[in-house]
Amino acid sequence: MSTIHLIGGEKGGIGKSVVARLLAQYMIDNSIPFVGFDTDRSHGSLLRFYSDYASPTVIDNYQSLDAIIEAASEQPEQRILVDLAAQTHQPLGKWIEDSGVLELAEELGISICYWNVMDSGKDCVDLLDKLLDQYGTRLNYILVQNQLRDEHFKILEQSGVKERALAFDARIMTLKRLHAPVMTKIDSNSYSFWAAKNKDTESIDALGLLERQRVKIWLNHAYKEIESLGV
Repeated sequence: MSTIHLIGGEKGGIGKSVVARLLAQYMIDNSIPFVGFDTDRSHGSLLRFYSDYASPTVIDNYQSLDAIIEAASEQPEQRILVDLAAQTHQPLGKWIEDSGVLELAEELGISICYWNVMDSGKDCVDLLDKLLDQYGTRLNYILVQNQLRDEHFKILEQSGVKERALAFDARIMTLKRLHAPVMTKIDSNSYSFWAAKNKDTESIDALGLLERQRVKIWLNHAYKEIESLGV
């Protein structure tokens, strides 16, 4: 059975593209076949860092979005990764409802998993609550608690929204914060996460020995979290 992984969260700057890149690298490292779709028109991360695996998708074009379902149907042995840019929830939702995407996916035996990337702020909790209102049990949810600002998600814990998501069989993973200067170097050099952890003798501002070690530790923790989800 094919699985479509929608990596979203609606709010900008919360790490959706980092999670998409992380999943792509995880699948490459574990020899899991996948196809990527990138909806970011301005600076698509999957297209930039994993261009051999990804293609652009226009979020407000039904024919372009249809290719996601077509790929899942025609290549059931491959995972489908969709990196959703910020502020794409409305056109994506309209396509889902107008096209009967969830009903067709069930008919075809395609699983749809929504990776809700969030930081510790209240706005992310409110957006998750709205997502649950809209789709209920019709989607499979993974809550990605990205420790960008804080290691503790007190607002989520106290809101009741987490319990509501768990009642819908949501799964949860924690993404630790990678040292900011290291992530800056990764982006400035256009490194994949594989390249980031291996020695680079050509770039002027290459990662140092301990910086590469920090990437390895961060990846190892993230991989363990992903493995626990049974992706």
